[in-house]
Amino acid sequence: MNVNTLIKATLLFLAFGLFLAEPADAQRNRRGSEAPKKEELFPNATRTEPKIKASPRVQKDLQKLLQAYDEEKFDDVINLGEALVAHKNAGNYERSMAYQLIGIAKVEKDDYPGAIAAYQKAIESDGLDNNGHYQMLLQVGNLQYQDDQFEQASSTLNRFLQETGKEDPQVLSLQGGVLYQLERYDEAAGFLKRAIAASEKPSDNLSQMLLAIYINQEKFDEATALGESLLAAKPDDARLIFNLATMYAQADQLDRATSTLEGARTRGLLDERGYRQLYALYLNMENKEAQAIAVIEDGLAKEVLKPNAEIYTALGQAYYFSDKPAESIEAYRKSLPFAQSGENALNLARILSNEEKFAESKKYAQEALAKGLSRPGDAWIVIGRAEHGMNNRAGLIAAYREAAKFPETKQTAEEWLKKNASR
Repeated sequence: MNVNTLIKATLLFLAFGLFLAEPADAQRNRRGSEAPKKEELFPNATRTEPKIKASPRVQKDLQKLLQAYDEEKFDDVINLGEALVAHKNAGNYERSMAYQLIGIAKVEKDDYPGAIAAYQKAIESDGLDNNGHYQMLLQVGNLQYQDDQFEQASSTLNRFLQETGKEDPQVLSLQGGVLYQLERYDEAAGFLKRAIAASEKPSDNLSQMLLAIYINQEKFDEATALGESLLAAKPDDARLIFNLATMYAQADQLDRATSTLEGARTRGLLDERGYRQLYALYLNMENKEAQAIAVIEDGLAKEVLKPNAEIYTALGQAYYFSDKPAESIEAYRKSLPFAQSGENALNLARILSNEEKFAESKKYAQEALAKGLSRPGDAWIVIGRAEHGMNNRAGLIAAYREAAKFPETKQTAEEWLKKNASR
């Protein structure tokens, strides 16, 4: 999973986790009696909580609205809610309740901008207790995030945190992620650190998000330090192993990267992605072809790596640069049924030509042309060499005349033909 995908998935989880299913005041009104003494969710809030005073002249209208809400008749909720807020006898409490229910109905209809507007009017009406008021504010921030209104979401969440004085780990995490989307990385990291500090048992997602931010900023020292501490706590976490190895590689610490992955391979923790990462690292290091071969062969034997053109091509290259042409030829042959173009067949043809197996070289070069190449002229040059190796001068000249038709080999072919075709 890449950085942006991790951040997005985590934030959506947080946003939906914070979203209210139902207004508490709606539960109280349906029962027709006062609810038990409520828990103060925001005891440090700066807002002076209003006294809830219901207007008796609109109670029937409010009950109809609540019934429509109960029955999930969301079009009716919107219509009845709008009528209630327009009623001359509706007070702040009724307007806040109506706008809140309108907002919920619009969410159900996937109208996020409409829901945001309704919730904001509920807040402006200032008729709910602090619990309802600030949870409504949080809903606005969630919806703004989900609607990609990142600047607005950040402002809303910041207001929530400042006015409530509550270090809520999920809200801090969401704010950190929103700031990440705005590319305000240092601020984002600060909020994630606060979220971790405020959590009794910090979620792995928080550290993973912080790790992703460090990687995105190319702060590899911070990233590796965090990754190492996370891995020390969870040494068998395959995702952490992969991420830490990636960070080592990006910091040009290839030995540490391969050592981390090799340790995981020994313990049977590497998945297909880990095997691919490990053999690719070896192929980019000096004199590590033997190790790359061992990783690929191990992955295939354990059926963690699935046979395909990419894997057999990598194996063929590793064998070729290990001066093992026979094994390289065999690997390239295995790649051909999976190959979508003729490039693998052409590489095989080149190796066979170097091994003076000219008839086979010509065969695979022709197969490469039939399957399609980005540079067809290269295949005709290989065919020309094969014809020369088989002492077929007419075939050699014909091949070079074909090569002269393509820009990548035109000059080479024409120069050879000029010097040799008339002899």
